Amino acid sequence: MSSNLFGTAESNKRILVVDFGAQYAQLIARRVREANVYSEIVSHELDVESFADLKPSGIIFSGGPTSVNVEGAPKIDPAIYELGVPILGICYGAQLIAQQNGGSVEGNEKGEYGRTVVNVNESGILLSDFETSTQQVWMSHFDSITSPPEGAVVTASSDGSPVAVFEEPEKGLFGVQFHPEVHHTPCGQDLLRRFIYDVCGCPNDWNMASVVEASVSGIKEIVGEKKAICGLSGGVDSAVAAALVHKAIGGQLTCVFVDTGLMRAGEAQQVVDTFESTQGIELIHVKAAERFFEQLEGVVDPEQKRKIIGELFIRLFEEAAAGIEEAHFLVQGTLYPDVIESGTSEAARIKSHHNVGGLPEDMDFELIEPLRNLFKDEVREVGRELGLPDEIVKRQPFPGPGLAVRIIGEINSETVETVRAADLIVREEIDKADLEEEVWQAFAVLADIRSVGVMGDERTYARPVIIRAVTSEDAMTADWARLPHDLLERISRRIINEVEGVNRVVYDVTSKPPGTIEWE
Repeated sequence: MSSNLFGTAESNKRILVVDFGAQYAQLIARRVREANVYSEIVSHELDVESFADLKPSGIIFSGGPTSVNVEGAPKIDPAIYELGVPILGICYGAQLIAQQNGGSVEGNEKGEYGRTVVNVNESGILLSDFETSTQQVWMSHFDSITSPPEGAVVTASSDGSPVAVFEEPEKGLFGVQFHPEVHHTPCGQDLLRRFIYDVCGCPNDWNMASVVEASVSGIKEIVGEKKAICGLSGGVDSAVAAALVHKAIGGQLTCVFVDTGLMRAGEAQQVVDTFESTQGIELIHVKAAERFFEQLEGVVDPEQKRKIIGELFIRLFEEAAAGIEEAHFLVQGTLYPDVIESGTSEAARIKSHHNVGGLPEDMDFELIEPLRNLFKDEVREVGRELGLPDEIVKRQPFPGPGLAVRIIGEINSETVETVRAADLIVREEIDKADLEEEVWQAFAVLADIRSVGVMGDERTYARPVIIRAVTSEDAMTADWARLPHDLLERISRRIINEVEGVNRVVYDVTSKPPGTIEWE
């Protein structure tokens, strides 16, 4: 089912972000959305007919890791320039526009990286908000545009970029050598707004209220008189997806909560209580811990774990749906980061999410994924718009496969109880320190190694627990949280004293990238 059915504004205005392998492609899309205009990321390999079918109001070419002058560098169908749709190129994207439209791009003796000052020659459209003749920006390039596209005006330059900004309004071609999407370019969001509003003519009407309205309408149209079931995992995503679909089709929705035995401490009962008592949604509680442990016995490969869990989820949903007449649709809380990490034509597969890459091919359901185009913080806003309680909306992200991907090695009742007990301590201490709002995610991981320790004057040979705590806006990137040392000491002391089979606690100080938030 097309993800475009959900998430667009009533005006249906959209900006397409063309991904040339950029580090910041997702960030560009987020910045457009922060201007209250819908955006989505597409491949540079799309042909002109596909672009035309999407009916964009504007197009942004992202940066990229290569040079436009090397053999095999990603290009764009030149016919796209004839669509009459305004195009803004960023870094590599600007160089590509110049190269394909009569300009030139050459390598420099040295590149420009990091904070750079550009000189504003004339304001034009993109720089019309700027009153000073210089602006601090963030550069990251080696090649430079030495002459702009034919007919374009150079409105800004720097020591290493004779063409830092160019404009050709009649042809709808605009380019910036720096990165306006990053916070290190303070004027960047203003520049993007000028392109989005003034050049593309987009109204700033995309917000969570419009997302809910458009999604409800789309869900009603698709489901009709049939019925749907929603797999509740206990996390924010599936809860918001359930509430959104319930708003659209009411009693035609039945939620199925599969208790895998891999939930956090006390979470299974909390899910049941929340949805049965406060949301008024029909809930089927499937207690399936034994089946999951049986299927996962002896499995250590993380991709295999995810696929086993994904398939068993679907089989349990099918069994639950067998007693529901006309249960034709399966609602899932799939998010945009899930799709990106599971692999698309623009992104290599990082890991299969159980609700994306882990789904079996022979399903009896048609999928409804109303959150598929949204980032996590946007999903929380949708939840608030729908009136979900804070204990659901503010809940820390929790992977669909649960604690299975926080246990390195084999999964059994003993390893699950170990990591569950350690995880509870981490969350309790983060809460006591009043850091829940600052920390995006904090949890424990059980490693499949042993180390020597000393406890009570006796030698131990036990497993370590790894503490992972990160800060993030959308889970696409994350930084390790700088937790106070005394907090880490309390967490470590409690885990060692209270959790059997653990004799060492370590703290993960890896950002994303290069690591992922979860360990598996």
